[in-house]
Amino acid sequence: MPGATLVTGASGFAGSHLLDLLAAEGTDLVAWHRPGTHPPIGSPATTWQAVDLLDAPSVRRAIESVRPGVVYHCAGAAHVGRSWGATEATFAVNVRGTHPLLEALRAAGLEVRVMIPGSAMVYRPMAEALTEDHPLVPPSPYGLSKLAQELLGVRASTDRIAVTIGRAFNHVGPRQDPAFAASGFAKQIAEIEAGRHEPEVVVGNLDARRDTLDVRDTVRAYRSILTRGQAGRPYNVSSGKAVAIAELLEMLVALARVPVRVRVDPDRFRPNDVPLLLGDSSRIRRELGWAPTIPLSQTLDDLLAYWRASSEASPAGLLPSQRHQRLDA
Repeated sequence: MPGATLVTGASGFAGSHLLDLLAAEGTDLVAWHRPGTHPPIGSPATTWQAVDLLDAPSVRRAIESVRPGVVYHCAGAAHVGRSWGATEATFAVNVRGTHPLLEALRAAGLEVRVMIPGSAMVYRPMAEALTEDHPLVPPSPYGLSKLAQELLGVRASTDRIAVTIGRAFNHVGPRQDPAFAASGFAKQIAEIEAGRHEPEVVVGNLDARRDTLDVRDTVRAYRSILTRGQAGRPYNVSSGKAVAIAELLEMLVALARVPVRVRVDPDRFRPNDVPLLLGDSSRIRRELGWAPTIPLSQTLDDLLAYWRASSEASPAGLLPSQRHQRLDA
């Protein structure tokens, strides 16, 4: 499969949507998932492989076999709140899981373009729209791991390996882990509608404001950054608008088919929660011509529809692919 497109973390949230996008364009795909998990059924043009990114010899053998021309490195620990209690695991996946991949590409002597989905959490929190030139002072273990991952990518860039970077702000949509706010709200509402729970949505901090995109717009940005972006130059992937978590909840509650009430649970608050996360996406719009196209109302409607279908399809309230989802972009 020389010259194929490789997607790591392909059974995760962003990775699975990226697969959908690339498969629809007729791309020959190799999709990596963690050993011990079952990949979802995908396009006939997709070849699934179980690869442990922390096992350097296995990564090296897999790269020698595939010899990709393009790599989207979507595998990673993605939850900011969890990183406080799982710092070692977060760094293992995001940093030590990236190093063997980049080293394997170098050792194979490949000419390849690599996309690393970074994070807005690399920036120092500020009460203004963040540009790519704002100070890099991560406020969480997760953000620090993503900055270290970026730096690995920049260091690995050579004349033959071009590593591109997209700093994604919040992205939402179908298949997202319910540990994330909007997806968790939608899942609770779907289960209330199905009669599985009392009509009460339990929530955490509703005051935080987040720049929120549809995941399908996010992965379009990843493709634009990989194909046309400058190696080592970061691009913010953001809408330029901040939405309060309370507003997301209100929009989802308005879509509910039954009355629901809301209860704030202080135990769901994250340590050092950033009050505002807003991105300036002028660079990617100006240089690469990308812009989001999916309105937030459609995103939330599709998210709730996903959880309704999931609730009907599985007694546990999870689709088979969701049960195995632990890593994404």
